[in-house]
Amino acid sequence: MTSKTKNILGWVLSGLAALLLAASATDKISGSSHALQIASLISLTGGTYRVLGIIELLSVILFLYPRTGILGTLLLSSYLGGAIATHLQHQQDVLFPAAFEAVIWIAAVIRFPELTRRIKSIGTPGTFL
Repeated sequence: MTSKTKNILGWVLSGLAALLLAASATDKISGSSHALQIASLISLTGGTYRVLGIIELLSVILFLYPRTGILGTLLLSSYLGGAIATHLQHQQDVLFPAAFEAVIWIAAVIRFPELTRRIKSIGTPGTFL
């Protein structure tokens, strides 16, 4: 695969994930009836759910901006890990947040070669993250 193809694929995956996550964040921030219904199902107040939406949106912005992309990857990974834990706690399907997690990491590995190098060097004597 050429570097141009990798670059396009990385940005397409990033854009798709960011678009869906930004829509989710906007729904939470706006306090729509759908968002409030979901918040009540998982025992959260509307205000707390709005804060989660703001965190989600900021993480997406950091993920899309190339200089802060790795930080955004880690924040989105943490956010989605929390979503998976919440889904498990409330006996809901974890496929959706887990799929997002996978897409975020695939896009990050394609877009940020230094991240891949650091992951590969874990456990190698004499290397530091």
